[in-house]
Amino acid sequence: MFSGSVAQLHRWPVKSLRGEEVDAARFDDRGMAGDRAHALIDLRPKRAGKVLTVRQNQELLSWRGSYPGGPEEPPTLSAPDGTEWSWRDPALPAALSESLGLPLELRAEEGQQDRGPTVLVTVEASRQALENELGGPVELARFRPNLHVDLDAPAFAEQDWGEGTAITVGDVVLEIVGARAGPCIRCAVPSWDPAGRERWPKLQTWIIEQHENKFGLIMRVTRPGTIRTGDAVWARPA
Repeated sequence: MFSGSVAQLHRWPVKSLRGEEVDAARFDDRGMAGDRAHALIDLRPKRAGKVLTVRQNQELLSWRGSYPGGPEEPPTLSAPDGTEWSWRDPALPAALSESLGLPLELRAEEGQQDRGPTVLVTVEASRQALENELGGPVELARFRPNLHVDLDAPAFAEQDWGEGTAITVGDVVLEIVGARAGPCIRCAVPSWDPAGRERWPKLQTWIIEQHENKFGLIMRVTRPGTIRTGDAVWARPA
């Protein structure tokens, strides 16, 4: 058993856009309420109908999504020049298409995540260890977590946590259970800085070669509730 506290909470209203750090959030059968509940859909002939991600266009990271009215309301998108757009603004698709250089449409739907209604948990000791190993800053936002915790577990201990692992935060219980849950196998996205300006290939190569391409845990909510920054955390590995 390991203990600690909630260091940060992050929500990503629109898949592959920058998101927002929040002080509190609801966790339930959706995962984190409002997380990746919206997406941009590619309309190019060879990809028509597929969700756009950073893997196709890193310029997505120059836009940011947030929920000024809370996650039960449509998000607001902030353009690279700071202009704010309501998700409901009929001019938004054209503005995004011009900025990204491709035709697209908007989609609002629960369950946009690649791995279903899950929560991505990262551990501060592991992030700090990556910085020490690589000799430079490793921004947490590269990994796009929902829940970032500070635990008294050794760095990268979570890489070996398996089915049945539970993390308790107040009334909320997260578990590694079901398909696609467990240590998170990373794609190339963390190699881009959080604003999509520059790529750091060594980060991706290092994680692959030194850490089995794992960083963070994919978990499911088995008991719902609200999590707040600073809440006590208990982790029971399995």
